[in-house]
Amino acid sequence: MTRAETELAGLLSTAAEVLDSVGDRFLEGRGAPSAVAKGSRDFATELDLELERTISELLVARTGIEVHGEEFGGPSLTGGTAWVLDPIDGTFNYSTGHPLTGTLLALIRDGEPVLGLAWFPPLDRRYAAVAGGPLLVDGVARPPLPPALLDEAMIGFGAFNIESTGRVPGLFRHRVLGALSRLSSRVRMHGSTGIDLAFTADGTLGGAIVFGHHPWDNAAGALMVRCAGGIVTDLEGADWTIESGSVLAAAPGVHAELLEMIAAARGTGFAVPGSDRDPGRAAEPASGEDGAGSDAGVDSAHSGGADSPAYGSGAGTAAPGSRVDNAAPGGGEERS
Repeated sequence: MTRAETELAGLLSTAAEVLDSVGDRFLEGRGAPSAVAKGSRDFATELDLELERTISELLVARTGIEVHGEEFGGPSLTGGTAWVLDPIDGTFNYSTGHPLTGTLLALIRDGEPVLGLAWFPPLDRRYAAVAGGPLLVDGVARPPLPPALLDEAMIGFGAFNIESTGRVPGLFRHRVLGALSRLSSRVRMHGSTGIDLAFTADGTLGGAIVFGHHPWDNAAGALMVRCAGGIVTDLEGADWTIESGSVLAAAPGVHAELLEMIAAARGTGFAVPGSDRDPGRAAEPASGEDGAGSDAGVDSAHSGGADSPAYGSGAGTAAPGSRVDNAAPGGGEERS
């Protein structure tokens, strides 16, 4: 092992111990009611807030690396080194006692995820990856994903509401869903980006279409799919980065079919946010989703900023660095 590989292996071990240490508390809080409303379809449970504080404190104490959390923000993710954390992914699932929910954690170095962990306590399942290495499921390396065909694969589909006025409008999502239903009858909406990407990485799903852009939702899973031999881009086909506005992750073969399908569904109608084909791109305010505030620590050029069009009349004035004190970024953008 090189020195860098040894360092990352040590950080992965520490992060795994931290997530294991809060697993029982995660399970105790399932079914908890919302504590903080952050928009018409967005809220945090008391356990969201508690777990983010606890995990962040433990990571900082044991690794000396600061944490950027979904609920409280944190340091920049486009430069330097930081953890990015979603304490409870699939919050609505969690609040109803649904088992498809977990904790997502990634280590970001100069804008690139180098470690990814997805812990799903209700399933007693742990996914992890180190950049350049294999996907690990419960500590066991998995073989690379084989090529697959769309008509034989299950596909995870992101949050969907036809009336959404967020960054990717509901009507465009409806068109994509319609196109997908004609090519595959095996569409699944799990209500958790972490589940969609982890299941894509281990081959349960052939692919996942993610309309959201938040790094705490996407970074760990994007790395895991890549380490598993899958392909991860945005909906336009550009390589996924921490600043991408969407995620298209899939096994070889399936990814190409999904990308072609999305391009056909787009046609001359809705352009994918941030693309050169987007007529509203230059008019977007340099702030958060729908002009509602920024993702703390992610440059204004990040999705939801200057490179992303305003599709609706989003509202809210969330303060940078926090998603607790006010409405969540992305008025009109539903949260799973």
